Amino acid sequence: MDLSLTEVRGMTNLDRTKFVKNVCVPSVEVPNVNVGKSMQVFKKYLLKMEKLKPVVDVEGNNEKRKVLLDPILFENVEKLFEEHQQKLAELDVHKSNFSNTELHLDYQNFRMDDILKAVLPEGKEGCTSYSRIGHIVHLNLKEHLLPFKNLIGQVFVDKVVGVKTVVNKSATIDSTYRNFQMEVLAGESDFIAEVKENLCTFKFDFSQVYWNSRLCTEHERIIKLLSRNSVLFDVFAGVGPFSIPAAKVRKCRVFANDLNPSSYHWLKENVRINKVENCQTFNLDGRQFIREQLPPFLLGHPTEPIHVTMNLPALAVEFLDVFIGLMADVKLEPLPEIIVHVYSFCQESSGSSEMRTKVESSLKHQIEDGEIVELVDVRDVSPKKHMLRLSFRMPWAVLNKTTEEKASEPKRPKLDLEPQ
Repeated sequence: MDLSLTEVRGMTNLDRTKFVKNVCVPSVEVPNVNVGKSMQVFKKYLLKMEKLKPVVDVEGNNEKRKVLLDPILFENVEKLFEEHQQKLAELDVHKSNFSNTELHLDYQNFRMDDILKAVLPEGKEGCTSYSRIGHIVHLNLKEHLLPFKNLIGQVFVDKVVGVKTVVNKSATIDSTYRNFQMEVLAGESDFIAEVKENLCTFKFDFSQVYWNSRLCTEHERIIKLLSRNSVLFDVFAGVGPFSIPAAKVRKCRVFANDLNPSSYHWLKENVRINKVENCQTFNLDGRQFIREQLPPFLLGHPTEPIHVTMNLPALAVEFLDVFIGLMADVKLEPLPEIIVHVYSFCQESSGSSEMRTKVESSLKHQIEDGEIVELVDVRDVSPKKHMLRLSFRMPWAVLNKTTEEKASEPKRPKLDLEPQ
């Protein structure tokens, strides 16, 4: 079946009336009583188009139904397996029942991919990847697609169920508050999104906070690492994708912090929405949060296992220096276990050496193999930019370093980290 629409190639303003096509498809008439049984044969050959039922009435014949078949998948009855031909014969479906049916297709019948393939420059039809955040679709269009951005946005609104707003990333992420400028391509300028993830509900203003749906699996991985008696210090908590399920699902005690005032607002709101009682929230710089909250907790609860999440891959490694001497001259028995989950961008997806070097440079301390919990390739940002997580047990020697020891060490050069 030829679905080419030559008149629409290069269209930048969506004209739905141009998406009209008459096509001829194979079809077969089946007795009403045998339509269901015939699907054992026809199911994989059915014509699948939007707003078009593959089984329709036969004009002037109430005893039969017409099954529409995909001409790309179905050639003719002789090409069917012999057992399938025999099955059809038992259902009173013979060669004479097969014919061609002409269909009139318009915009509503074409899938989103078919429309974009017909419109966009030949060989460059790919609309790149997109993220779905509640009713919002977030695109990251390449330069050659920008002339078609409004058409692309409108097609998403038309074709993706539940989508009311389509935005395109128009600037790099601000490394301080982790949000970015965006342009509305189609639909409503409504950025208040609601997302379900890990048995929790998250509500936030997508234009003011950081949310990446591709991190859902990573959020779940961390949650599963937490035991019910764990304590979580979430340094860059955002709107709570680690903190809320840790408190609600795993029943952990949680200290959640974010510097972005908008993220802090929605973090508190998500604590309320999810009826979480064991999560304290803070609106502090990451270093200040760790200095003020972690030492007193360690002194009062030295035996409780502690996890620290630091999901700010552009800068998080630099914040590790706050742990140096954090518990200087403090003697605790037994020594508390603190597992740090720190994220960073590396050039290789298996960048164990690169990631470890960054962490050790910031801590001014060599991490032993036995202190490494795991190294995870979280996602590929680009061919030479990978988001990795290193989980390791914080050496007590780092925490217990004295003021004199810190002063005697050479000043650490600033890490050259690529912004997100």
